[in-house]
Amino acid sequence: MSVDVELPNRWVERGWLRPVDAALAGLLRQEVPDADPRLLLAAALVSHLAGRGETHMDLAVVTRDPALTLGIPPPGAADPDPGDGDLPAARLAGLDAASWRESMRNSLLVAEMPGQEASRAPLVLVGTRLYLRRYWQCEQEVRAGIAARLTRPGEWEASPGEVLDALQEIWPDSGRPGVDWQKVACALMARSRFGVITGGPGTGKTTTVARLLALLQTLSLAQDGRPLRIRLAAPTGKAAARLGESIADAIGKLTWRDPALRERALAAIPRKVTTLHRLMGRRRDSRHFRHDADHPLWIDVLVIDEASMVGLELLAAVLLALPVDARLVLLGDKDQLAAVEAGSPLGELCRRAAGGHYTPAIGEWLSRACGQELDESWIDPEGRLPDQAVVMLRDTYRFAAGSGIGRLAMAVNGGDTAAMETLWGEGCPELSWVSLAAGEGILRDLTVDGEDGRGRRRGGYRVYLETMARQRPAGDADRAALDRWGAMVLRAHAGFQVLCAIRQGPWGVEGLNRRIARHLRAAGLIPAEEGWYAGRPVMVTSNDYDLGLMNGDIGVTLEVPVAGGWVTRVVFPGPDGVRWFAPARLAEVETVYALTVHKSQGSEFAQVVLVLPDRFHPVLTRELIYTGITRARDGFSLASASDARLLEQAVTRRVVGQRVDAWL
Repeated sequence: MSVDVELPNRWVERGWLRPVDAALAGLLRQEVPDADPRLLLAAALVSHLAGRGETHMDLAVVTRDPALTLGIPPPGAADPDPGDGDLPAARLAGLDAASWRESMRNSLLVAEMPGQEASRAPLVLVGTRLYLRRYWQCEQEVRAGIAARLTRPGEWEASPGEVLDALQEIWPDSGRPGVDWQKVACALMARSRFGVITGGPGTGKTTTVARLLALLQTLSLAQDGRPLRIRLAAPTGKAAARLGESIADAIGKLTWRDPALRERALAAIPRKVTTLHRLMGRRRDSRHFRHDADHPLWIDVLVIDEASMVGLELLAAVLLALPVDARLVLLGDKDQLAAVEAGSPLGELCRRAAGGHYTPAIGEWLSRACGQELDESWIDPEGRLPDQAVVMLRDTYRFAAGSGIGRLAMAVNGGDTAAMETLWGEGCPELSWVSLAAGEGILRDLTVDGEDGRGRRRGGYRVYLETMARQRPAGDADRAALDRWGAMVLRAHAGFQVLCAIRQGPWGVEGLNRRIARHLRAAGLIPAEEGWYAGRPVMVTSNDYDLGLMNGDIGVTLEVPVAGGWVTRVVFPGPDGVRWFAPARLAEVETVYALTVHKSQGSEFAQVVLVLPDRFHPVLTRELIYTGITRARDGFSLASASDARLLEQAVTRRVVGQRVDAWL
């Protein structure tokens, strides 16, 4: 079939594309009325993919598998007629990457790279990859920012001997055999202006950062007596709060051989963590920031936690705003879901992290700086520039060696479906598989009481709701008693959480929140299903700097005693206890009996139920399943409305993103 200029608008009417996607195609058509309809469709689709977190569209991949790559129809949409002539497979039939690419040649709308760098065309074509100019430009800025920091020596650069002396000052010997990757990470980060520390849950990323900060301050004080200006940041308020708590705890456990040096270094290590947007000074109603190349940040070292949630555009802005001599350290789990925004720079930078790939020169430097030899298996004479700035932490301290959750996460991360099947069959006490196909009663038992189908209970929402009712203070309770009650309810609520892959449909956030609320009300645990009622858990959906609430913060609605009656308030965790807000002040919140795996990033719950829908959706990937599993600390249940084949299909699919190493 042919592609016509009205196709993007028809896809918008069906809910397959966003209005903004078709609007872009329409705007380009106004600029160049004789533009090829295939080019206009490509513009709408690259905009659509940007909304799904992709920086570009690969024409070869789309023509090979249109529906899966584009995610059309989207999750929750009605099943289309297989004979519908407007389906992507039908409309793109007969169109290959070469002919599609040819439709873009010699157009004022497309700049072909390399060769047309001076062009200001809104679209950029690199091989078979089509970009919106904004993301192509961000890619160039990130490339330049990282390369400059990795290739330009600094006057402050410490020698291996100085690093070793400082490490021996602050780092007691663990006595564990093999390479101490935390020590390697600290040494490598002290060597250059850019570095990445990656590792799964429980590998000690926060402990490593605390020791890195101690190392950097110790080196700086020894070299010129001046402490470094260090800032800590995270992409969300929730992640910032968790890092602040963890850093404070880890710093308190640090030791120095020299008490005087310890006092000076500790005083210079920051405990406060801010959101990345606040640090950069986000301008209201704009993608731009107060800090940029002309108004740089006044810092020496910036550490960004949960960097898997940082998109390409934000990383480009950070690199532009950092002084050329400042050091940037990214911290995160390379295997987690990427940012909601376009791009996944952390995952791509860490793509070869498991193998090390350090050059012989870097390997020798690390051996001298850490006092331990790197095995030849980590050395690669052809190691590329980004590899020399990345360290992967490999020893886990969160899960025991035989932990079912840890073993399941490893199996999923490796795409090992046979190991996954074995784990389900072993009957691990912290793992369970629940089929939701048998009826609504299964969902009720699972969410209300935590019943996993094997006679075991994993908390359920009954626990926090009964805690709320049973521990409610008397009418004359003082503020301290109310705060203790609020903190108790929040702790109980964090003991159990339902996660899901999609937003729409009966097995998405919207459908599950309604159904779970209905079951809880039928059980007499909540007084209503809608509006503001005691027990309603809510999540903030956008940053509110006036209130100090950030996107992703979760609170619980309570009925609080006041003189002469009761009022509704929402309690949130705070840096020094709890905070209370009237519902009228919370402009953008939503109920979260169920929340998406994306929104759960940076959180940890004692028990997690991950709900898979009744059919496959493109959002189901290995990264999503892995992220859902690793939100659980003590117990994990997989609740599927389909069968085991859906899980296997998801685990064998990986997120396809841009290749950072191709342009570094």
